[in-house]
Order: sequence, then structure tokens, then C-alpha cells
Amino acid sequence: MKFIKTAAAFAVTGIAVVIFIPLGCLAFLISLFGLRKPMGLVLYRIAQLWARTVIVFTGCSMTVEGREHIPKSGGVCFVANHVGIFDIILALAYAGRPFGFIAKKELAYVPGINIWILLLGGLFIDRKQPRKALATINRGIAQIASGGGMLIFPEGTRSRGRGLAPFLPGALKLAADSVIVPVAITGSYEVFEKTRLVNAVPVFVSFLPPLETSGIPPEGRKQILAGRIHDLIAEALERHRG
Repeated sequence: MKFIKTAAAFAVTGIAVVIFIPLGCLAFLISLFGLRKPMGLVLYRIAQLWARTVIVFTGCSMTVEGREHIPKSGGVCFVANHVGIFDIILALAYAGRPFGFIAKKELAYVPGINIWILLLGGLFIDRKQPRKALATINRGIAQIASGGGMLIFPEGTRSRGRGLAPFLPGALKLAADSVIVPVAITGSYEVFEKTRLVNAVPVFVSFLPPLETSGIPPEGRKQILAGRIHDLIAEALERHRG
């Protein structure tokens, strides 16, 4: 049964990516004629529909809380723990507003996925080339400053069920001057990566109250934010386990 569910989930994912690419490209072209904001929302809604469809096919029991904490407008940076590859699908399904995210450069070579990352405002980063990486982060900062949203995973890599890792303070550079919404995720590694088969497991997503960074002194701001957000997410993960 799990083999059938896994095949169905991958089939839905692949078919949806192929079907939605022309729609996404059309929306992007329309956005070039002074309709960037509404078309950005259209692109997000398409991706949200895809993400929610995938979640339905997994059969997971979803618990999502705190969506009222997500600002409806203005620049925002979602800062989440990174359990597994399913995290992006969860964010697309439940954030409720457009956002881009920082993706490793290898994803730029994955057909279909690479186009959607770009259409949603995502950025590819090459961590081995500091200057290029900094330029990528600065583009993300500009995107937030213009009223957009970004998602970052400051652990630097997926934890794969090993628990919350320390945050890299440098990763918070993108969020240092924005409204921050911490996001705690539990269970996403077990959906697929743990066994390489789709499993209907309990998954928890908590959007925590936003943090304003304006009151934090510039000196050591990234380190202070890394510590505060890490503690908030750790507390939420503990509640999930309880």
C-alpha cells in the first residue's frame, strides 16, 4: 500500500509541476506589465494548491497553529527549523502569502522545480563562493524591504530527525532588519525521507508571534536574533512532542 501511495504522491507532484509551469510563466509575463503584486499572489496560489494536494495524497494528520501571527502585508522573513525536504511544501501550503526562499545552487539544475523556485521569488545560493552568496542574500534583503516575504532555514542543513541544531548567526543577516515570524516544524522527515516511502504520520507546524528587530541594537543583532529565535522554536518543538 505504501508503494502505491508513494507512486501516487510522486505522480501528482510531477504532473502538477508540468501542468502549472505554463500557467506560472503566463502569470510572470503578465506581471511585467505593472501587475507584479497581483500576479505574485496568483503564482503563490498555484503553488499553494499544488502543496495542499501533495499533503492530501500523503494522508498525514496535520496540526497547524498560529497562522493569525502571519502579517498580511509588508516585508516578512519566516525563520524555520529544517527537518526535511517536506518543509517547503508545508510552508507553501500554510503561509497564506507569497514568499521566496534561499535554495542551494544544485536545485537550479532540477528541471521544473528550478523554474518554480524562480517564479516564486526564490534565490539560488552558492555557499562555497562568499561574494556570490552575499550578493544573493542582499537580493533577499531587498525583496523583503520592498514588502515581499522570504523563508530561511538558519540551521544550514536538514536535521533529518536528529533534533534542533544551533543556528548560524550569518544566516540571520537576511532577517536582521525585518519582521520575523519563527516557524516550528515537527514530523516532516518521517513523511518520506526516513523510509523513502510516503508515510501518513502526524505533522505539526507552528507559526509563532512575530519579532520586531527595530528595538535590538545593531551590534551583535544577528547573534541575539539567532539565540532568541532558536529558543522560541525549541520551546514550540517541545510542545509538539508533549
